[in-house]
Amino acid sequence: MTRDQQPAESTPIERRLLEALGPGEPRSTSPDLFDRVLGSIADDRARRRRIRRGALAVIAGLLLLTAIVLLVTPTKDGHLLMHWWILELITTAALIGLALWLGPFIKRFGRAYAADVFHDNPQTGKSYIVLTDIVYYLIFAAYILFTVNFEPRESWGLNVVPAQVAYEAARLGGILLIIGVLHGLNIVLMPVLGRLFSLNRRLPGR
Repeated sequence: MTRDQQPAESTPIERRLLEALGPGEPRSTSPDLFDRVLGSIADDRARRRRIRRGALAVIAGLLLLTAIVLLVTPTKDGHLLMHWWILELITTAALIGLALWLGPFIKRFGRAYAADVFHDNPQTGKSYIVLTDIVYYLIFAAYILFTVNFEPRESWGLNVVPAQVAYEAARLGGILLIIGVLHGLNIVLMPVLGRLFSLNRRLPGR
């Protein structure tokens, strides 16, 4: 049987394998066996990437928790003290981890939105996503460099005090607020830009 003569529907054995090994929701299959194999390979690679990322996140969390336990200093009265630079490093690491996690998360759900907005010129939509990624990471890097401390502030001590805890919490809240506002503006402005690009493309050439 040639490739053009293959049945449009999968065989009963293939359907049973898809029901047993596939996800809970039904998935449309391609009549071409080669396309189905490529799709299975892509799904397997994506699943392996998710597993690796989850394992790395768990390992990093355990290492961070171990470092915190080892670096916390007990006092004579039984209280635990932490040097100021430990909390500073933890907050900076949290900001970096937030940037590395939040960027792909936003991009994952933004591709469909950008494809719908720039449906007349998809190449422009892809370029727009890349440019917004660059802006996103530049904002995160600049914020971290602007807010990091290399020595205790006047209201701090050599150990962690409530004033430093409030400052570090404000660092985390500040970057979330900045990214949230910019992301909201991007959602509002993207349809306007898509409309302008579409009109510009439809204008007759001079």
